[in-house]
Amino acid sequence: MDAKKCSICGGDLIRDYATWTCRCGHCGSSRPLSDSEPECREFSHIAEKLAKADSIINTANIEIKQAEEAVLLYKSAAAACTSRDHADIAAELRQFCKDRAEKAETLKNYIRAKSYFEKKAYAKALKGFEPLKNYRDSEALAQSCRTELAAAQKRRIPYAIIIGMILPAILFFFLKEKTDISIPLCALIFFSASACLAYAVYLNGIMSVIVEVTSFIMLVPLLIFTVLIYIFHIKAGPAAAIAIGVPLIFAVGAVLLSERQ
Repeated sequence: MDAKKCSICGGDLIRDYATWTCRCGHCGSSRPLSDSEPECREFSHIAEKLAKADSIINTANIEIKQAEEAVLLYKSAAAACTSRDHADIAAELRQFCKDRAEKAETLKNYIRAKSYFEKKAYAKALKGFEPLKNYRDSEALAQSCRTELAAAQKRRIPYAIIIGMILPAILFFFLKEKTDISIPLCALIFFSASACLAYAVYLNGIMSVIVEVTSFIMLVPLLIFTVLIYIFHIKAGPAAAIAIGVPLIFAVGAVLLSERQ
């Protein structure tokens, strides 16, 4: 009987590269691929790489490094699928390896996104889940990310308002003490600037980082200046000098102390 026919029923044999066997399309019986098609023995080294990669992919609780290793094995197997005498088998096997590499890549991306999700880095997790569409529970996890991000954005509103007021408050004191601008106009400038900066902080972009860093740097001098002006009734000039100088002295002292230690 022909080597490419089933030895039991004579049906056509179908190559199954996943198990490296030939399966009968009629009765379902199988036999080793190298036995049914001796020309496939030329690709036995490919079978070894596929078996190793499949073993990694089927590992319980697979980690991202293991998935990356499987991707590399599949790609290496695809690159090694060359043959002068059996180009048709080589092409078919190469495509199979590429398909496996693509699936392993998807699994790798899923594992990475889920790792971000477990660490509560929802923005990164959402970015990873969205391209996966219907893969496993990606859509459900992506929706959970959106819910968490929306809730975090709402919680950010009070913080954004407070941070957004720091720099405008400094501007308000400067305009009030050093210019002839009326207090109502100073207040209008203060609230307008506060609204703009609070919105920038709320959006949580690059501008937010700039505003936050600058505000935290200026917060201590602002508090000292306010106490000196309204509690100790010190004039604006000396109060500003003290408010800036004292934190600066402490910062320099801390640096010098740390270098000595």
